[in-house]
Amino acid sequence: MGETERGDSAARVGVSYWCGSGHEVRPTFAAETVIEIPEVWDCPRCGQPAGRDRLHPPSAGRNEPYKTHLAYVKERRTEKDGDAILDEALAALRARRRG
Repeated sequence: MGETERGDSAARVGVSYWCGSGHEVRPTFAAETVIEIPEVWDCPRCGQPAGRDRLHPPSAGRNEPYKTHLAYVKERRTEKDGDAILDEALAALRARRRG
């Protein structure tokens, strides 16, 4: 299929972005959207944010370490609350085993 079947292709403009690792990303945008070109683009090679200024790329955002379910529970409950919940659950389990 050529342009005659699909119509004329839109005019495009390529924009260069650089990440902190020095990778260049060059996505293309339709020329009509020049006003809406984003300032930051994610680098597909390393995942860091990439900016349009080669000498001063944006800094990588702070990554939160992985938290286990237990870590989230400990943030919400005190140790005293946890002990009370555990005692209640154990009492219910023992009652089911007896009956």
